[in-house]
Amino acid sequence: MGFFDRIKSALGGKKEVSDTERRAQENYKEGLKKTRGTLLTQLQSLFADYTDINEDLFQELEDIFIMADIGVDTVVDFIGQLKEAALEAGVTDPKELQRLMVDKLFEIYVKGEFVNSNLKMNKEGLTVILFVGVNGVGKTTSIAKIAHQLKGRGKSVMLAAGDTFRAGAIEQLQVWGERVGVPVVSLKEGSDPSAVMFDALKQAKAEGVDVLLCDTAGRLQNKVNLMKELEKVKRVIEREVPGAPHDTLLVVDATTGQNGMSQAKAFLDTTEVSGIILTKLDGTAKGGIVLAIRNEIGIPIKYVGLGEKPEDLVHFDIEQYIYGLFADLFEDGA
Repeated sequence: MGFFDRIKSALGGKKEVSDTERRAQENYKEGLKKTRGTLLTQLQSLFADYTDINEDLFQELEDIFIMADIGVDTVVDFIGQLKEAALEAGVTDPKELQRLMVDKLFEIYVKGEFVNSNLKMNKEGLTVILFVGVNGVGKTTSIAKIAHQLKGRGKSVMLAAGDTFRAGAIEQLQVWGERVGVPVVSLKEGSDPSAVMFDALKQAKAEGVDVLLCDTAGRLQNKVNLMKELEKVKRVIEREVPGAPHDTLLVVDATTGQNGMSQAKAFLDTTEVSGIILTKLDGTAKGGIVLAIRNEIGIPIKYVGLGEKPEDLVHFDIEQYIYGLFADLFEDGA
């Protein structure tokens, strides 16, 4: 049974779904409303115009998915696979093509392997998580939301204010620390970020803290200096906690589309990123960037932002994401 049929079966009551899974479905459905509204309207119009499957249909499909910001390379790959699948299955009805279309998008992300979106936690001692990304992408608020969630799981958390150059960055993190009830280690504005990390690591170890979340600068216009700073910060962390940072999370703003992809590639050139946080996914009609990131960059998406509340920063789930993109299609006749 393909992915499309599995979801249809669950919605039709043929498969038992937990309350947690149903809540996740609703979160993704609501969070991807802008993307789904644009994408499904275009797809429904397209499939209504065709009575059979031909090259013109595939060309228009390609244009629609490129506009959803799935990325040209990813879309070309996807359309090629879709053509082959339709030919092999003997599908001639455009409506039947929709089922294959959903299955292939799912397969493009999964690539035949389990993609773990959980944070990498140190089995013994302090876990250190480093956050990187350009200014304005929602890095500080993402740190605060993850701190809130970790506290809810019974973890003791500390924040390190390593963005010492952006005006107001330290104060912003301190305000969030007070809101979620976690301590923030900081130095004065303009201080060496690695010195902040050293102090935070020393304090976290002395106090037996479970998780240290580290903010960093994000001045991409000074790329060389920024990357040197990040390298120095990482050296300090590795020296003080062998094996750390356990996760390095790149924060990307989904509303920036392909510009966000360019930012990601710039960081990946010099930084060992282990996961991506995609913020503001609920605020864009181009939510297809999720698939572009996975197919073109290969780094797993660990969190997506589906709203303003702390609980709206959720672990990424490809099944729920595809459901959120095509909820109306799945629920039609369910």
